[in-house]
Amino acid sequence: MLLTEQSPAAISPSASRIGVSRAMRSGRVIGCRIDETTLLILGLGRVTAGDVVIGIGEDQTTTRSSFVSEWRLAAPSPRARHGFAALLPAESIDLAMTTIRFGEEETGARYIFSPRLASAEEAAALVIESAGSQSAAVINRLVDALLAGDVNRRTLLTITTLLQAAHASDGFVELIGESHDGATFLQGWSRGMSPGSYRMSLIGSAIPLVAECGIATFPRPDAPDGASGFAALLESSEPIRALDIEGLIFRGRAGWRHLAIHPRKRIADPQETPEHIRSILMRSHGAPDVLLALRAAANSFEGKETVSGLPYPVRMGIDSIFEADAANLLISGWLYDPDGHVATVRLRRRDAATRVDECWTRFDRPDVTDSFNDQPHLAAGFRGEHGAHGFIVHARLPNDDIGAPLYFELTLQDSRRGFLPVKPTRALARSAALRQIGSIDPTNSALPAIVDAHIVPFLRQSSGRPAPVIETTLDAGAFDEETSPPIVIGAGENEEDIAPLLALLTLDPETRRAPIVIAMPSERFRRQAARLKELARFYRLSVRLVSAKGTGDVYDMIEAGTEALSCETIVSLSASLIPQGAGWYGQLVATAATLKGSIVSPVLAYEDHSVRWAGSWIDEGNGDEPVVGRYAGYPLKAVTDMNLTRIAAASLECCAMPRQALSGAGRFSAGYLGAQEKGVDLGLRLGRAGFDSYLLPSVQMWGCDDAHNGNSPAMAALVEEIDRKIFKSQWLPILSLERHQEKRPA
Repeated sequence: MLLTEQSPAAISPSASRIGVSRAMRSGRVIGCRIDETTLLILGLGRVTAGDVVIGIGEDQTTTRSSFVSEWRLAAPSPRARHGFAALLPAESIDLAMTTIRFGEEETGARYIFSPRLASAEEAAALVIESAGSQSAAVINRLVDALLAGDVNRRTLLTITTLLQAAHASDGFVELIGESHDGATFLQGWSRGMSPGSYRMSLIGSAIPLVAECGIATFPRPDAPDGASGFAALLESSEPIRALDIEGLIFRGRAGWRHLAIHPRKRIADPQETPEHIRSILMRSHGAPDVLLALRAAANSFEGKETVSGLPYPVRMGIDSIFEADAANLLISGWLYDPDGHVATVRLRRRDAATRVDECWTRFDRPDVTDSFNDQPHLAAGFRGEHGAHGFIVHARLPNDDIGAPLYFELTLQDSRRGFLPVKPTRALARSAALRQIGSIDPTNSALPAIVDAHIVPFLRQSSGRPAPVIETTLDAGAFDEETSPPIVIGAGENEEDIAPLLALLTLDPETRRAPIVIAMPSERFRRQAARLKELARFYRLSVRLVSAKGTGDVYDMIEAGTEALSCETIVSLSASLIPQGAGWYGQLVATAATLKGSIVSPVLAYEDHSVRWAGSWIDEGNGDEPVVGRYAGYPLKAVTDMNLTRIAAASLECCAMPRQALSGAGRFSAGYLGAQEKGVDLGLRLGRAGFDSYLLPSVQMWGCDDAHNGNSPAMAALVEEIDRKIFKSQWLPILSLERHQEKRPA
C-alpha cells in the first residue's frame, strides 16, 4: 500500500518497519545520500521526467538535475497520483536546506525537505511501496542514470540495495577461480543471466571496476526453478583479486541485476582453475567466442610442463635464465620445431607477458638436432629446417610479483598450447652477462647480433645497483681516520698480492703515518686477512681491513672502503698501481685542499715511461658524435712539465676526492663488464654533479692495463667492445645535446 499523508492505520507492515517519519507526504520530499556527490530525492506529485530546472534553498539558486523519473502511484490519493525520484549533483548543496523547487520560478512545484536523510534501505522500500509493479522499471532507470556517471564503492552499494529490494535473489557466485592468464573464472547459478557478453560492475574493497565478462550457461538440476548454472570469464585492464570481489552488477535480459557472492564460496588458485573449467565445458552453451575463451582458459598453465606432451615434433629446453634487478631477464635455450608448428612463444608471469619469438636471436645447435635424429616420431618432416634451434633473448616483465611462477607459453598453429615452467637464477647483471657470453663460441656468426640485441640492452637496463654490503671490518693497530685523509686501497678480483704495495707505503714517510683502508671481496678477505694484519703490525701501519660481500673489481672495492669511513676527504688507490717515488700523497692532498670539492688525479704511466693516462677529455669527434678520449702512448716527459690542468673526468684508480662524491653521483654503474669505461662513466657523472676534476702532472703512478682481465684474449676483446657500446649508448645522446646547446646562439 502507498504511504501517504493518510492515517497510520493505512500504513503497510513493511512501511511500519521504516517508521512513520519516513512516509512520503504531499509537499514534502525525502533525501537519500547516494555518495559524496549525488543525492536521491523522493516525493509525491507530477514532475516532468528528464532534465528539470530546480531551485535550492531560500535564495532559490538555480541548478539543473541530471535525472528525474516519475511513476503512477500504486495507490493514488485525492492529493497525489504520481511519485518521482530525482538525482541531484550534491557537491555544493547545503544539506540543511529547507526547500526545493522543481520547474520554473513561476510555474514550478515547491517542496519542503524532511529534516532527516533516509538510508538506502529506507529509500528502496519507499520506491517499492509507492511504485508497486512499476518499481522494477523505476529502479532500472535509476541504475541506468547512476552507472552513467562516475561510480565509486558507495554508489555500487546503494545500487545493490535498490536491486535487492526489487529482486529478492537473482543467484549466487559459488566459485571464483584465479588464473595465470589474468582472467578470473566465475561459476554459480542465476535467473537473470543468458549466454553472451556483459559489462560487469564489480563491488569490493579494492575496487570498483568494470570488467568485460563472457557468459556461458549449463544445466543445473540442483538450481532453483527458473535458474541455470553459468560459467563466466572476467577480463579487466586492472588486476582482480578473488578475495576482493563482494558482488557483481550487470544488465540481464530483464534489466539490472545484482549477483551476490555465496557466503561459503570457494576460491581456486591458478593451478586448480583449469580443471574446474574443463569439468563443465562440454555441457556449456554460449556464443562461439565465449566458448573458445573458456576452452583456452581450460588449457591454461597449471604449474607443470606440457610441451613434451604435444602431438607434434615440438620440444623446448632452457640452458640458463638469469634475472637481474627489476625483473630484467637474459635467457638462452633451444626450441625444436623443424616443421613450423609453433605460432608464438611468450614468456609469462601471472597476467604479464612478452612475446620472445619476435625478438630472439636464433643460431645453430647441432647437438639438439642430433638428440632427436634417433626418435622417428620427432624427426623433421619434409619442411624441416636445418639446425637453427638455439636462441638467446633479453626480456623484460613487470616486477610487481617477482615470486610468481615464470613460464614459457607455446601457442601452436591449431591454437593448442604447451607450457614450460622455468626457475630463474637471481644474479648481478655483470655476472649473468659474463657467464652468458662465456658459453658462446667466439666464432659463432650470431655473436654480433646477440651482443647488440640482448647483452647490451640487458646490461643497460641493470645500471642501478645498491650500495656495497660490508660484511666485516678489522683494524690492525690504532686506526684514526681524522689524523689525515685515509688511503683507500681497492684490491679487486685481479689484484692478488698487495704486500709489495704495503712495503712501498712504509718507505714513504707521508704514507707510513696515513691511515690505510684495504677493501677486498669476502672470499679473499677470509684467505688473506690474517696475513695482512701481521704485515700491518710488522710495518707499524694504521690499517683497516674491509670485507665486501661477493666479488667485484677495483672500483667496487674502493667504494666499499669509502663506505667504511666518515671523514671528509679520501685518497683512492688501486692495488695494481705503484708510486713512482715518495711525496705523491702529500702533493695530492695539498692540491685537493686548495680546490675544495674537487677531484685531483696523478699521471698514470707504463713501465716503459710512456703515458697510460694523462687526463680524459671530450673530443668533438666526426660529425655529430662527440667522444671521450684520453692521452695515452706519449713519452712521459711530454706531460711532466705541464701545470695543474682541468679535465673532463678524473681517474678514480688514484685520486684525492671528497668522500661523499661517490654516493652523490649515484655510485659506480653495474652496467659494465670491465673497469675502464665504468670509471670514465662515473668520472663524467661526477663532473655533472658539481665535482670538478684536475690532473696533477707532477705526480706519477706506475701501472699497466690488464687487457685480458683474467679472460682469454678473445673474451677480453669482446668485453671491451660491449663496454664501449654501452658507454656510447649512454653518453653519446648527452654529449651531443650539450654540444648543441653550447653552439646555440644566445
